[in-house]
Amino acid sequence: MRYERKYKMYDVVPDILKQAVKIHPASFIKIYPDRQINNIYFDTSTLTTYWDNVNGVGSRKKYRVRWYNDDVSKVEKPHFEVKARINELGTKKVIRIDDFDLDNIRFLTRIVNELSDTPGRLQPILLNSYKRSYYGTRDGKFRVTIDWHLRYFSLMFAQRFTRYTVEDFNATVLELKYDRDLDDYTDRITQFFPFRQTKSSKYVTGVQYTIY
Repeated sequence: MRYERKYKMYDVVPDILKQAVKIHPASFIKIYPDRQINNIYFDTSTLTTYWDNVNGVGSRKKYRVRWYNDDVSKVEKPHFEVKARINELGTKKVIRIDDFDLDNIRFLTRIVNELSDTPGRLQPILLNSYKRSYYGTRDGKFRVTIDWHLRYFSLMFAQRFTRYTVEDFNATVLELKYDRDLDDYTDRITQFFPFRQTKSSKYVTGVQYTIY
């Protein structure tokens, strides 16, 4: 299991955050090229996982299908992911699934329900996309990602994606990730970040922007 410490900021240029990571005393280096992440989040009709997060339920899960492509309509090498969280610790189960047509959400929904471990039926709720940069310490113990150019589209009432209805370009999210046995050493990393840790879920944000 690992920790994911999040820092969500508004009106901060992503390049400023990238520079802060590059000059960090821990000597973070770029470990992967920038790319666009696309997700379809699944939930029950009553938004069980959404409300579990909002209400701070200690043990909860999140279901999504993820793929990487600058063109969101080109779904290649997607994965079904189940993110489990117990208080501040999380794990992720990843299952490779077949390519699918973004216009055929019903087909994807059937696959997700066959693979999921939830007793309730899941349905597509939200599609979102964002850009991500990847950094890590040379020993591989700590990773930092920076997400920006966040966009959202509700699939709860319109199951055919047309265009993003919400573009949250003022928000940037920095995330620090590390295994739980390294928690005693995190102060050596976080003390050099001039940011305040926040609670941040792109799924929750997207639902609030597009549904509520």
